[in-house]
Amino acid sequence: MNRMAYNPLSFSLTAEGWKPELAPPLSTILSIVKNAGYDGIHAEVPADSTAERYGALLRDHGLLPAPGYFQASFSDTANLAHTIENARKAASDHAKLGLDRIFIAEQFGAELSRIDTPAIGINGDNARLEKIAEGLNKVAQAMVAEGVVPCLHAHVGTLIETVAETEFVLDRIDAKHLLLGPDTGHLSWAGADLIAFLTKHADRVGAVHIKDYRRWVADEARTSGKGYHDAGAAHIWTEPGRGSIDLDAALAALSSFDGWFIVEVDIADQPTVEQSARVAAQWLRPRLEARVSA
Repeated sequence: MNRMAYNPLSFSLTAEGWKPELAPPLSTILSIVKNAGYDGIHAEVPADSTAERYGALLRDHGLLPAPGYFQASFSDTANLAHTIENARKAASDHAKLGLDRIFIAEQFGAELSRIDTPAIGINGDNARLEKIAEGLNKVAQAMVAEGVVPCLHAHVGTLIETVAETEFVLDRIDAKHLLLGPDTGHLSWAGADLIAFLTKHADRVGAVHIKDYRRWVADEARTSGKGYHDAGAAHIWTEPGRGSIDLDAALAALSSFDGWFIVEVDIADQPTVEQSARVAAQWLRPRLEARVSA
């Protein structure tokens, strides 16, 4: 399959923060993504719509739904029942869209020390990770019951940030309930040996975020004590092929994976989001086509 999708968060995320009022109408976003050369878009059913109407809108624009994203604080036992119901709804919407995968992550920003001092697993706690794994396992089983398998997404600024934390959780949840949804950028910023990690877990990958980062921005943020948002504003993220990651090697490590590759840039590193989406597509498309013909 080797399909290529785009996460449109760049239309709302700026160096000054999250500003959804700046985003054009959804129909315009879909046209931009299609014209940039993508097969699909990160699925997120609007609050005022339904999976059926959203799916029809995507079809009208010649786009397919690609795995979306669910996040929560899985160790929050007081609210776990509510989290499970939200997860079940998200999985049900995905299933109605024809999807059988979704990214899943710990809640971004729930632990402020991870925002202030990102990418090093600060204040790591295995007892807390055990609770996270227990809660996530229950959430994952609810999603699988809807026909959608969640894919664990390590994300800087969350309590599943490092390779050690990611593998801790993977080791405690059966692969039939939890796959891996690696993000090349977040793993790299958190110090992963990306190629070794992807090679080790290639058989468990269910969906992929293709993201590039600038190592020098990460290093400068670390030495100067800057946090996650400062690094983002300094354009730690960039379009695939323009940063510090050997993404060609990452794709080679994922040679057995046949599924969705979803481009993320966060804050566009081109004059416009439209240009950013196009630059990313022009880098990734020929590489995915080469995989098919190999």
